[in-house]
Amino acid sequence: MGETAQTRTLDLQLFRDIFNASPIGIAVENLEGHPLFVNPALCSMLGFSEEELYSKHCVDFSPREDAQKDWGLFQQLKAGLIDHYQLEKHYFRRDGSLVWGSLSISWLISRPSPLVLAMVEDITQKKKAEQELATASERLHLAIESGSVGGWDYDLKTGKNLWFGTAHAQLGISSDETLGSLEEFWERVHLDDREHLRRAIQIARDKHEGFAEDFRVVCRGGTIHWLRSAGRYYYSANGEPERMLGISLDITQSKQAEQALQQVNRALGEQTALLQVREEVLQIFVKNVPVGVAMFDRNMRYLQVSDRWCADYSLDSSRVLGRSYYELLPDIPDRWKEMHRRGLKGETLRADEDRWDRKGGTKWVRWEIRPWWNLDSLPGGILIFAEDITHRKQTEEVLSGMTRKLVEAQELERARIGRELHDDFAQRLVMLTIDLELLGDNPSEVRQRVQELQKQTTEISNDIQVLSHELHSSKLEYLGLMAGMRSLCKEFAERHRIEIDFKSHDVPSSLPREISICLFRVLQEALNNAIKHSAAKHIDVQLRGDLGEIHLVVSDSGKGFDTEAVMQGLGLGLTSMQERVRLVNGTISIESKPMRGTTIHVRVPLQSEHETQREAV
Repeated sequence: MGETAQTRTLDLQLFRDIFNASPIGIAVENLEGHPLFVNPALCSMLGFSEEELYSKHCVDFSPREDAQKDWGLFQQLKAGLIDHYQLEKHYFRRDGSLVWGSLSISWLISRPSPLVLAMVEDITQKKKAEQELATASERLHLAIESGSVGGWDYDLKTGKNLWFGTAHAQLGISSDETLGSLEEFWERVHLDDREHLRRAIQIARDKHEGFAEDFRVVCRGGTIHWLRSAGRYYYSANGEPERMLGISLDITQSKQAEQALQQVNRALGEQTALLQVREEVLQIFVKNVPVGVAMFDRNMRYLQVSDRWCADYSLDSSRVLGRSYYELLPDIPDRWKEMHRRGLKGETLRADEDRWDRKGGTKWVRWEIRPWWNLDSLPGGILIFAEDITHRKQTEEVLSGMTRKLVEAQELERARIGRELHDDFAQRLVMLTIDLELLGDNPSEVRQRVQELQKQTTEISNDIQVLSHELHSSKLEYLGLMAGMRSLCKEFAERHRIEIDFKSHDVPSSLPREISICLFRVLQEALNNAIKHSAAKHIDVQLRGDLGEIHLVVSDSGKGFDTEAVMQGLGLGLTSMQERVRLVNGTISIESKPMRGTTIHVRVPLQSEHETQREAV
């Protein structure tokens, strides 16, 4: 029997009752792709009125490529080849601008004439955040690789503490001989600095503020290094701290320079023959100080200058003495000249960081000005200590957003899980609810529909279990890497109806936990990428040990892609794989060509460089 007008009216009223309050855009379409019902959230997202949307076709809202992809999947749905699909694509708004939407399409089959349920979530901000995160991540690691910067990410719930960058080296230990625990960190902190540092961290935790402290660490052999650390706690919804993120800079040279400067000033303050002291002390100081220092008379002419000073300011050390500071550096800021005048009157001045905008670019300087005294107790000139901290400031500026970006990455993952729960499970539960409501109007169908509804409930339960395994694989933890990967490939193949051939040989029976997790997550990401983008029906996975390395190779025969174009705009998936591999000192290569498949090859060393060199000897 055909569908009556009364039935259609009741159905649309049911849709309004269920979907009008949803913050997600929702449309009910016929099998030709024309909207029969749209909710206010979809109208708001696209900027069209309800009447305007009813006059359009589902593909009218997207650029050609996205529309073709959507319509192709819609035809597969209509032909019964698939019963649902998900797609991220662009949508045109009424004003011509583009937004990103996550589209989820499913059948509404429990009706005389089947309809299609479309759910669209605005993910424009999420896409923007992903791009910003990928860019920031690349900048972050460039900064870390080029400077003495280390960082940590401490999970208070699990007690796990991830160290990265030069964090291990700053404490005088290698990454293969430590678990990165808090106890190991505190054992390295100088005994005299522990209480002060603990108190600063506790205050930051209690007041929900950041902290920044200088402290000493004792490395192997008794060597002492100075670190400058900054960090912050992050809190759960109930206000409990759940993680702490931060960075450390090695400032040993700066501290040594400060100590040397203090020694010079103490020597200059002694009531002895000033010229002799000045010459002897300054010669020793200039020779050994690791930063820039210069001595001037009352007319700001150079009396002594260090090689580092000349290098920092591009001066010829053989032609500096006796010349005017202002003559050789005519573009210095006026405020510095005022500081010089105050120093020549007997003041001691300092700045931890000062910006100098020069024609060749911005320069950051940490400086201190101290007067030196004649035998008549009058200022004879000034001594300037100056450290070029431009590189450090650039690094700090890149790293200043690190904790925020790490939290954003966590929030993006939570959002992904939320979308999975909402777009898939919530949608299927809503459809199950609709089926049950319609079943109440047709008691005669109860017996024959119960089995089908039980099957739908079981499928939802199984899929939730699969999502749980993706988030935390108990097989990996209890059975090891090979068994975990083999199980992942089997479950993935069954769920997506493709062939995955997993092979392994010469894999060590025991691997460090961080390497196992890295390889397992890279495999997960590679398989997900293959399903989303390659349209491959067969994937080969190989795990093998070879000459002190473990190799993971994932190959598919799908559509492939232009690697140069993709690598220039690294997506979050590729960035995630690269970052994971980098943290275990491994390398990853990606080879792909359009229509010729993709191969991802990960190599992770099982020995440290130190152990390898020792064995070679």
